[in-house]
Amino acid sequence: MRWDIPYAAPGQAVGLLGGSFDPAHEGHLHVTREALKRFGLDAAWWLVSPGNPLKARGPAPLETRMAEARALVDGDPRITVTGIEARLGTRYTAETVAGLQRLYPRVRFTWLMGADNLAQFHLWDRWEEIMARVPVGVIARPGQRLSARMSKTAERFARHRLPAAASHLLPLADPPAWCFINIPMSHQSSTAIRAAREAAKK
Repeated sequence: MRWDIPYAAPGQAVGLLGGSFDPAHEGHLHVTREALKRFGLDAAWWLVSPGNPLKARGPAPLETRMAEARALVDGDPRITVTGIEARLGTRYTAETVAGLQRLYPRVRFTWLMGADNLAQFHLWDRWEEIMARVPVGVIARPGQRLSARMSKTAERFARHRLPAAASHLLPLADPPAWCFINIPMSHQSSTAIRAAREAAKK
């Protein structure tokens, strides 16, 4: 396949974790591995974005962020780091998901995100289309459980929520479908790591 177009076999369940990964850290790895286990996924792709439309500050160069992410993953065969959004020319999640479904019509994609993203998911471009296209796995993060569960998205799609006990069935569910799981917490954040790096330079 073309450079940076990941391989996925027909019928595979693949989780998609999007973000700037500026930089990637152990929290990303922890969330991904828990998602693989709890949602019964065959693989997970880190979609390292060219830029986040909701963030005013531009991230570090894509090549730098991807290299750091791959070093962190350290050869875990279940996790693929990809800059496929740059290849597809997409900037918004709805466009990316649609593009991936065209490229991989027989792969079962599940969108993965932290509970902090669910709290403001209704601000994303074409957010209802995303829910209509793929199941969504939501992973609890520090301080965001309540705001996520009371979010506009949680209310709008309340009857499409799978119980946590059935989380392993999420990739098989017809969208809209979503599931909220609690996992052991990791308090690492890209913002804190960037701040520490900046302080070290002074």
